Amino acid sequence: MDTLSKRQRSERMGRIKAKDTKPEMTVRRLVHGLGYRYRLHRRDLPGNPDLVFTSRRKVIFVHGCFWHRHPDKDCKLARLPKTRLDFWLPKLEANRERDIKKQKQLRDLGWRFMIIWECQLNNLDDLLINIKGFLEAK
Repeated sequence: MDTLSKRQRSERMGRIKAKDTKPEMTVRRLVHGLGYRYRLHRRDLPGNPDLVFTSRRKVIFVHGCFWHRHPDKDCKLARLPKTRLDFWLPKLEANRERDIKKQKQLRDLGWRFMIIWECQLNNLDDLLINIKGFLEAK
C-alpha cells in the first residue's frame, strides 16, 4: 500500500526530471574535465542522447537504473516497487523496449553509443577509464 496520498505521489513523480539530472551532470563534468566537448540532447537523433559527440559519431546515454531497467541483478537501484506491479511492469518494460529500438536506430545511422548506468557513478575512476576508452576508440 502506498504511504502517500494521490496528490503527494503526483507531486513527487512530477519532480522527476528527464534531463539535467544529478547523474547526468556528474557525467558531463567528468567528460568536460577530460577535455571533450559535446552537444546536449540532440532531438534529431533517436533516443535524444544526453551527450553527443558529432565529429566522432558517438553518443552517451546516462540511464537511471530504475527507469531504464538496469539488467544487472546486483544493482540495488533497479529494484521493482512492491506495490502496483500491474502498472509498473508494463511501464518500465516499455521504457526498456524503447531504449533497445532507439539504440538499433542509432547503429543503423552509423552512430556508436555508450550507456552509463546511475549505479556506475559509485566508482568514478573506473567510469573515467571507460568513457575515455569509448571516446578514443576508432
